[in-house]
Amino acid sequence: MPTALLRFKQTLGMRLFGWLKIPLLASVRPSVVELSEARCVVRVPLRRWTRNHLGSMYFGALAIGADCAGGLLAMDQIRRSGGKVSLVFRSFQATFLKRPESDVYFICEEGQTIRDQVGRALDSEDRITEPMAIQAAVRLADGTFEPVAEFTLELSLKRKG
Repeated sequence: MPTALLRFKQTLGMRLFGWLKIPLLASVRPSVVELSEARCVVRVPLRRWTRNHLGSMYFGALAIGADCAGGLLAMDQIRRSGGKVSLVFRSFQATFLKRPESDVYFICEEGQTIRDQVGRALDSEDRITEPMAIQAAVRLADGTFEPVAEFTLELSLKRKG
């Protein structure tokens, strides 16, 4: 499947999930830039609904973006496993480095760690909780990315049934 079509389908799926299950997530209009076994990149546009009174991205929108990147990668790993696993975030820590004054890209490169965590959750009756790192960055004029925030979310997984 062509990459653009695949990203469109992934974005549509994420937004549909948002509208049905978490309407606040859908309100920021996240888009999937990349979703693979290893990493997930989600873009949240800077617009009226995500901008604060200073013209930069509101910290609540930043939290939603981090949630999307980490949650989407975890849901993808659960889907790939074929098992039934419930996921929640147990804790959330953020370090804000710079005011994001344009669209923000949320990058989670924890695919292997999450895959291992899903496997342990499927083999256990216990809830398995581990931290995952997510970076938020803005694209500069030269095409490079500059970090604006760092997040640590504790992903907590438990086998269903």
